[in-house]
This record gives sequence, C-alpha cells and structure tokens, in this order.
Amino acid sequence: MSKKRVLVTGGAGFIGSHLCKRLLDDGHEVLCVDNFFTGNRSNIHDLLDNKDFELLRHDVTIPLVIEVDEIYNLACPASPVHYQFDPIQTTKTSVHGAINVLGLAKRVKAKVLQASTSEVYGDPDVHPQPESYWGRVNPIGIRSCYDEGKRCAETLFFDYHRQANVDIRVIRIFNTYGPNMNPDDGRVVSNFIVQALRNENITIYGDGSQTRSFQYVDDLINGMVSMMNNDKDFVGPVNIGNPDEFTIKQLAEKVIEMIPETKSKIVYKDLPQDDPKQRQPDISLAKEKLGWEPSVKLEKGLIPTIEYFKSVI
Repeated sequence: MSKKRVLVTGGAGFIGSHLCKRLLDDGHEVLCVDNFFTGNRSNIHDLLDNKDFELLRHDVTIPLVIEVDEIYNLACPASPVHYQFDPIQTTKTSVHGAINVLGLAKRVKAKVLQASTSEVYGDPDVHPQPESYWGRVNPIGIRSCYDEGKRCAETLFFDYHRQANVDIRVIRIFNTYGPNMNPDDGRVVSNFIVQALRNENITIYGDGSQTRSFQYVDDLINGMVSMMNNDKDFVGPVNIGNPDEFTIKQLAEKVIEMIPETKSKIVYKDLPQDDPKQRQPDISLAKEKLGWEPSVKLEKGLIPTIEYFKSVI
C-alpha cells in the first residue's frame, strides 16, 4: 500500500483518535484537525511524537487550504448532550463542514469519506434499518440539528459526486463504544459505566425496553478503512454497526455484572423527546460489498472500555 497524506477532521475525538492511530499503523501521514469542542488532546497525546502525525487546531466551518490524498470527515459533536448545547453550530458543522471538505476534495482530487450516522433513520418504523430506508425524522425537534445536519451532509456528498465527480464514500455509523469516550457525553454506554464506577444510580430513560446495537470501536475502524480502500463503484451509503440487539435494561444489568464492586441500582426516568425506540443495522450490504462484519462481542468490548473509564475518573 502506498503512503498517503490523510486528513482526519474531528481527529482528536473518540472515534477520530482511534482512526488516526490505525492510519499511522498502516504507514500513512496523518493530519488531525480538531477544534477541541468535544475532542480531547489526551486522546492523541501518544501520537504527537510520531513524525508522520500533525495536529492542527481548526474549525471545519472555515475552509482549509492544504494538500492531501484522502479525507475522513468526522467533525461534529455526536452525543445529544454536546450537539444540543449549541444546535446552530452543530448544523453549521455538518453542513458548512461538508461543503468545505468537499470543496477541498474537489480541488486536490482527494477521495473523501463522510462519517454519517444511524440518526438519519430517526425513530424508525422499519426494523432493522436497511440503507434503502429513508427514515422517520422530526425536522424541528431538539435532535434535528444533528439528524438533519447529517442528512443534509449526505445530500451534499452525493451532489458533489454527481455534479463535480468527487470521489466519495458514505458510511452510517451505529452506536459505538470503547476507550477514549468522553465520560460526560451522555451516551448510554459511558453513562452506565461512569455511574456504576461512581456508585451512583444507573439512570434508564423510559422502561428500558428500547433497543440499541453496540459495536466496539475497533470493528468500526475496520469498516471505515475498508470503505475508504474500496476502489469499486460502491460509494454507499453503507451501515457500519453491530446487528446484535440489546435492550437498554439488558445493557445496564451487564454493566453492573461486570463491575461487581458497584453499589449502583437501576432507576427509571421519563423518555426524552424523539428518542428512538429501536435501532439496529441491516449490514447485509457491508457484508456483500466490503466483506465486513463486526467480530467483537459486547462483553469482550466492555472489558477495555471499563478499564479505560477506571483510569480517567
């Protein structure tokens, strides 16, 4: 594989930091761009001495004038706590950010991958969700800044592909967990682990019967790299997620089981607005086109994740 100069926007975030490390391990030069709204310098601290790694503090809503061979566009707060903090900026990050990375890709003729999300399916009435499903999204709700921002970004990617012949790839990421997650991001895996380690009540919203599918971050990174390296005509969108479905209550019980010293108890609160009842990927397209499927079971992935949180809280 030839050495490439690769831009990773949002590279100091949870997923971005794992991707930067993987690309360096694969022998590439990596330019990590992050404005550190949700990214953290500690996530990439061990990469800073690598001669092939470069860090640039920058907001993707402002154009970048650089030369690269490939672009992974991950820049956007991805948890409700963070994307609802400044919803206007969240939409701008998705939309203006997409325009800027696509303009850069067009200028330098770089391949560009959009990290989209299962949130484009909204609160689905089709289960599991195939890529052909158009979704059921509230366009004016409190989650819309993220859901509709990502949907618009997908539109932009395909329009640049059709109109300007930009070489694109689009993946839809389903719930992902692992080391480098922000302890305060409000996501269910980090919430439950942090609450259990702090001996606080584990908070379930609703009755806990709503389902999610959790993929370990290493599986996601393998899927992302496979999609970027796919030189066929397949540009996506493609679901990258783990189809093993668990209820939120089952996850809470598993976390308590794996942190036996915890004194935490499960408590129930009202379900937030527009919270999806079911979320499970149909990954038959990823299997067919990329030969990809996840391999890390929930319990195996929770072990290093719990150890990581023990080290940071």
